[in-house]
Amino acid sequence: MDANNTFDSDLIHAIFKHIWARRFRERERSDAIDATEAEVALGTTKKNRLASANANALKLSCELLKSFVSEAVQRAAIIAEAEGMDKIEATHLERILPQLLLDF
Repeated sequence: MDANNTFDSDLIHAIFKHIWARRFRERERSDAIDATEAEVALGTTKKNRLASANANALKLSCELLKSFVSEAVQRAAIIAEAEGMDKIEATHLERILPQLLLDF
């Protein structure tokens, strides 16, 4: 795996942490609403901890994203070329996205 030919694992980890933190805050809000109905035990539970990822999981996630983006660009380029265009536009990506998501 070439480190220069993939996404930065620190960037992917930061994105994951952002999503995990947002979901944690949403869970806390819903738990606060539920807490009025039932008493919540103190302490750290699995539900309250932020998630984490190890280095191998991040590398694998980077490779998966690289493959996904590469395939999306190739499919969109085929559509653009069939239309006689030199540039890929958002409409080309919109056309290939449903099948691409089904394939991945």
